Amino acid sequence: MARTSLEGRHALVCGASRGIGRAAALALAARGASITALARSADRLEALIPELRAAGAPDARALVADLDDHQALAGALDQLLGQHGAVHVVINNTGGPPGGPLSQASPKEILAALHRHLLSAHLILQRTLPGMAEAGYGRFVQVLSTSVREPIDNLGVSNLTRAAVASWAKTLSQELPSGVTINNVLPGFTDTERLGSLKQANAQRTDRTPEAVEAAWLAGVPEGRLGRPEELGAVIAFLASPEASYVRGTSIPVDGGRLRSI
Repeated sequence: MARTSLEGRHALVCGASRGIGRAAALALAARGASITALARSADRLEALIPELRAAGAPDARALVADLDDHQALAGALDQLLGQHGAVHVVINNTGGPPGGPLSQASPKEILAALHRHLLSAHLILQRTLPGMAEAGYGRFVQVLSTSVREPIDNLGVSNLTRAAVASWAKTLSQELPSGVTINNVLPGFTDTERLGSLKQANAQRTDRTPEAVEAAWLAGVPEGRLGRPEELGAVIAFLASPEASYVRGTSIPVDGGRLRSI
């Protein structure tokens, strides 16, 4: 991929302060995109911005916002668009809901997850789509989970929510104008803080060590290791690029071969 394949494009990366979001922001910066890094933690964003500038986005900026607060998010997006112009690439990425069986989840917990994941993505799309359509270039990339294809045990609300977002994206792939694409990446077991938290919770629930939990996970991964955030970042950057202009409405697993489905 050309170093400057995203030069002149403005990318909004949600959940950019750590994990896969951070890796995506750095990968996009390395390809010449102007980066707006969105997250709740001002401190983490402050530490990230110099890295983004060094990677290739000299005008990288932070946007402190909470995807749970839609009124504030809408205001922040309007201010961003007014000050810095159209967004051409949106990376929808946020941490998953707490684990547990779906049958034990309250309606309030399900609605909260949909509010954070699905409705925030829809709000962002409605704010940014006009600028993409005018530019004739747009990319929406959702960071979801392999649970879109195969539900993961004890992540009931997450399974439901990720599948809802995937269906939303597939529907939009039939509606968005030419030049504006929407796709999903489906991470497998990736070495992030989120996975570490899930591993600890699983270990406590099943009376095993975290190492034993990880070994059980990796037994089903042909690559035999956890994924690296940078590997996800590279796939996300490809989907955001002009080279992916004919990739539309698909979900790409990045899971070391864990999924058994075609």
